[in-house]
Amino acid sequence: MRTLGMIGGMSWESTIPYYRHINETVKMERGGLHSARIILYSVNFDEIEQLQHAGRWDEAGAALADVAVRLESAGADGLVLCTNTMHRVASVIESAVSIPLLHIADPTALALKKAGHTRVGLLGTRFTMEHQFYRGRLQQEHGLEVLVPDANDRDALHRIIYEELCQGIIREESRSVYVSIINRLKNEGAEAVILGCTEISLLVKPQHIEGTPLFDTTSLHAMYAAHWALDR
Repeated sequence: MRTLGMIGGMSWESTIPYYRHINETVKMERGGLHSARIILYSVNFDEIEQLQHAGRWDEAGAALADVAVRLESAGADGLVLCTNTMHRVASVIESAVSIPLLHIADPTALALKKAGHTRVGLLGTRFTMEHQFYRGRLQQEHGLEVLVPDANDRDALHRIIYEELCQGIIREESRSVYVSIINRLKNEGAEAVILGCTEISLLVKPQHIEGTPLFDTTSLHAMYAAHWALDR
């Protein structure tokens, strides 16, 4: 079994489900008392969040690249970056180490295509919805058509993620906001919707939406990482 190096804490609220999903997958595949080999580095998200909103992506990338180097030195065989937004600096991390970074967009795209979906909605932080690092990978490498909410909806999604979900706050009124936005994307032709922030699945689950398949990047990424670790 390979050892996974997890870069977590962005936020720690969603790093916990990562740890659980990875270990549940290993247990399901191997049985008994088997669990994953994991080295976890949890960052202080307040520092990363300040760099994000100041547009200081080079500094954020350097900080996470340093974490990646530490995980490789500690014995990690591959890296799992437990956040969608910080894949904005994936190339910086990859260039700092010799071990692979298991990109979060790839298992999501593979699951969508396996289910027969080609026109999809994307929810996440403003950075994930508006920058090309995520949408571009889905479009150019996987041939998906990606729809994003309008500016007002993007602002609402972003605010709820940072002011509530990253702090462990779950509000029914915020769930209603997300459901309304998902329904608007469906009306625009989205066949499915990507929960493209690792905290969104803490708020919105399949039972809250009728008729629109949801693809949770947290569980998909974690299961992909677990199977990668087991494939040895």
